[in-house]
Amino acid sequence: MSFQFRFDGETVRAENGQTIGAALIAAGRRSWRRTRVGGAPRGVFCGIGICFDCLVVVNGRPNNRACLVEAAPGDLVQTQEGAGHDDLAC
Repeated sequence: MSFQFRFDGETVRAENGQTIGAALIAAGRRSWRRTRVGGAPRGVFCGIGICFDCLVVVNGRPNNRACLVEAAPGDLVQTQEGAGHDDLAC
């Protein structure tokens, strides 16, 4: 059974049990983040949660690895800008 979530304001279709990263790739998105230095595009690199190339914000929470987080109906997923620690700034 399929459902939808939102990614940067666009509707993305996902299947039950599919990760956010897999759903984004299935929708034709190969990258959704940029490196801090140089702005190189990043998406799923390792696919097993060891690297941090696929980080996204899910329902307002930063630093989620898209390759590990299972998509859920109605999720609001956003491109993560920066290190995801703005709330810790002094």
